[in-house]
Amino acid sequence: MANSKFKIQNLKFRRLWIGIGILILLSPLGIILPEIFKSGGAWGEWGAGGIEKITGYIPEGLKKLSGLWKAPIPDYEFSGWKGLFKSSIAYIISGVIGVGLVVLVSILIGKFLARKNGNS
Repeated sequence: MANSKFKIQNLKFRRLWIGIGILILLSPLGIILPEIFKSGGAWGEWGAGGIEKITGYIPEGLKKLSGLWKAPIPDYEFSGWKGLFKSSIAYIISGVIGVGLVVLVSILIGKFLARKNGNS
């Protein structure tokens, strides 16, 4: 009984990872589709300059906080990587790094909470 439960759980995790992998591989659509339709950047990924261009001003709070955080991989690109193909590869690498970090942090939090509750 326990063995079949493990197989079902393993199958669910395999499907989850396959789904995540497919989403990572599809992530370059975020730069390919705007390029095809000449629509500019992805919705909601504006910096202070983008918001000013859309609305005509920069909210005061955004002005104060805009320099607080610098993205580790700005615009999902690596310096010197130009062109649609290289940008697509950079998007995929960024996706893999992001998923890896989320999984790592989730595991660490889970272990911390399990230890706090007396579980191993």
